[in-house]
Amino acid sequence: MDPVVANAKAIIEQGSKSFATAAKLFDTETREKAFMLYAWCRYCDDQIDGQELGFGMQSPEPEEQARILERLIEQTEAAMAGEATEDPVFAAFQRVFQISGMDRRYPLELLEGFAMDVSRREYLTFEDTLLYCYHVAGVVGAMMATIMGVQDQPTLNRAIDLGIAFQLTNISRDVMEDAADNRIYLPREWLAEAGAPIEAADFAGQEAAVFPVVDRLLGEADRYYDSAVHGIARLPFRCAWAIAAARRVYGAIGNEVRRQGPQAWKKRAGTSSLQKLGMLAGSAFTALRASVGQAEDGPPRTDLWTAPPAG
Repeated sequence: MDPVVANAKAIIEQGSKSFATAAKLFDTETREKAFMLYAWCRYCDDQIDGQELGFGMQSPEPEEQARILERLIEQTEAAMAGEATEDPVFAAFQRVFQISGMDRRYPLELLEGFAMDVSRREYLTFEDTLLYCYHVAGVVGAMMATIMGVQDQPTLNRAIDLGIAFQLTNISRDVMEDAADNRIYLPREWLAEAGAPIEAADFAGQEAAVFPVVDRLLGEADRYYDSAVHGIARLPFRCAWAIAAARRVYGAIGNEVRRQGPQAWKKRAGTSSLQKLGMLAGSAFTALRASVGQAEDGPPRTDLWTAPPAG
């Protein structure tokens, strides 16, 4: 295997078992592009959070985070401009960017999402939370769709919906861990309405008060998962199968948080290997039904958040 792809493959296998499992369903070319894109996303995220492959958060000081972010932006723009690089992660990103015809707005908007973390932005409304979800996950959905050959905006919007749903699920699963790191992504308006704490320092021991807000967030995630199904119909079958599988796995994580209620954060919610296998099998039928049964663009994305125009 090409060393650039091999390095990217090793990163995904260590950094996201769920994504690695779903990626096995792609054809070889798409799978390798997914590896290369994921390696760059994972690297940038880890650099900002002081992690290694998503684990062991030791966030650098804000000034250092700002310097790291500036460097990542410079390296990303250089890669998109075609400048030579010896860094295997940016070499992988450069390759997938060039061969996929990706809109340069999406990588830069992902880095804008990391800037939101660096600045410790507060999320007062659900619209604020959705904007964050778009930047750190919705644009990843758009980039993934692009490497599968998608160029039309209606299908890209459905891919963005899936990314947003994934991030809403992540927020719900990690809410107490994030609060311990002084991060709150739940809308503060919702917390206040529920009589829950609105400051991260007050979250410890308040699981019962916070859970109704998390449950409400997961209800919103369901709407974006439902919308995303109608983008699956526009993908080649193996891509549709992989994305349907990822949708099931993440949806199951949200359902596990719901099932456990206020106890959900004592142990990180996830799915077993056996459960993942069952979801892979079931997702084949979802992909088949989508490919033969959906209208071209699906029903309107009524009341769903839409990204602002570029620039």
